[in-house]
Amino acid sequence: MTTASAVKTNNVEEQAKKARKAAKTLSILTTEEKNEALHTVADDLETGYESILAANMADLKNGKENGFEEAYMDRLSLTKERVFEFAAGLRQVAELPDPVGDVMSGWTLDNGLKVEEVRVPLGVIGMIYEARPNVTADAAGLALKSGNAIVLKGGSSALNSNQAIVEIIHGALEKTKIPKEAVQFIATGDREAAMQLFTMKEHIDVLIPRGGASLIKAVVENATVPVLETGVGNCHIYVDKEANPEKAINILVNAKTDRPAVCNAAETLIVHEAWLNQHKDLLAEALKKHGITVHGDKAAAKALPNVVPAGESDWANEYLNLDLAVKTVDSLEQAIDHIDRYGTKHSEAIITENGETAKRFMQLTDAAALYHNASTRFTDGGALGFGAEIGISTQKLHARGPMGLPALTTRKYLMSGNGQIR
Repeated sequence: MTTASAVKTNNVEEQAKKARKAAKTLSILTTEEKNEALHTVADDLETGYESILAANMADLKNGKENGFEEAYMDRLSLTKERVFEFAAGLRQVAELPDPVGDVMSGWTLDNGLKVEEVRVPLGVIGMIYEARPNVTADAAGLALKSGNAIVLKGGSSALNSNQAIVEIIHGALEKTKIPKEAVQFIATGDREAAMQLFTMKEHIDVLIPRGGASLIKAVVENATVPVLETGVGNCHIYVDKEANPEKAINILVNAKTDRPAVCNAAETLIVHEAWLNQHKDLLAEALKKHGITVHGDKAAAKALPNVVPAGESDWANEYLNLDLAVKTVDSLEQAIDHIDRYGTKHSEAIITENGETAKRFMQLTDAAALYHNASTRFTDGGALGFGAEIGISTQKLHARGPMGLPALTTRKYLMSGNGQIR
């Protein structure tokens, strides 16, 4: 008798096998053929947005019934504008240079053997993510443009939305040179299916987790497939003693309130005591105006009204809402030490008019993205000109920061000779 778990395992394995076969076809398609496919998918997503929104309403209803937090519901929610945004993102990806086939370097040995280092697709990507349905379209588009097949495993909370998006992608691909099997979607919320994907080294070349800390930890600790690790964003804004007050306030407010539920939003304000004492009224007014709840240390509580005493967990917390930890320091070194201890190596910013202080911060702070006098909200593939992104890597091997098309390739060494032997 066949067990339910065996059926699930076989289904996931069959999908991975189909993706592997499709990857072969996809890897030799021309840039023009891939671009045409992306434009077709984008057009069909816009045409079919109503079916996507109807499916999303079912997910939102389930989320409300299950008491999901506001930040989670924001990530889950789709609108016509958001659907059109990720369709536009696919068109952006189509306009980007195709990394596949790029000759990264080349030389000729003394014996006449010619050597070329060439970019090639990774092969089959396994993508594991949580509440954001836009990731389904973004990840598929980036994978296809870079010549990769992809197996998508979204969270159960967005199951209906993801299925609706993938159905449109499949319908669009049937009109193109890309086989629809190049985009596989595991249509179950069952964790066993995800665990199977973690261990299919013979079919999956790399896993990319995108979501909260618990999801990323589960993938990293359980996967036998190589992992391109994305990270959570406990991002800091350090306001130096020589910061312009108007500039500092504007950047902090944008980084905290533009979209509090995303990973590049600021979670901690580190502020020099001298600046705080001089500009505390201006800062307090801005925090109150934007409904920001402060969790602060003793110096912050003395300078600002209505401060919740901060505990150890506040310094490490990715709030994903309008709560903000405030840490006071008396030097750049103290600020960097705090980031070293509690940061997640995602995005960090310094606000200062002192160029040497900014340079030292940029040199000594360990993070994928660093900013001088700018908001951390720019750590995003679209904002930095990559088109859609597949995630933001906080690791140091293979790729770091927003991962666009080049991050989804590896390299081959191609040697051409005339009978040389060693």
